[in-house]
Amino acid sequence: MLLKRDLLEDIKAGRVDVIFRRWSRPTVKAGGTLKTKVGLLAIKAMDEMDPADVTESDAKRAGFADLAAFRRWLDTMKPGHLFHRIEVGYVGEA
Repeated sequence: MLLKRDLLEDIKAGRVDVIFRRWSRPTVKAGGTLKTKVGLLAIKAMDEMDPADVTESDAKRAGFADLAAFRRWLDTMKPGHLFHRIEVGYVGEA
């Protein structure tokens, strides 16, 4: 799972603890970790869901200003039949 540097910095700082991904198949799993440019991330939970069910609160936890900003971002995502809400946290240096 590729994450942009700005998003990684927000996760590290605790400003973001939820991310969303659309996949053909997931590349991480709940309980696992992900080595990134800023350190190790914990994949705390991962739930398949319908993008229409994303809440305003989750959009903000993911770093979006509001639900409308999330929906604009969603329109730019590559196709995939699986959509996941992923809870993440910063573990430390890798």
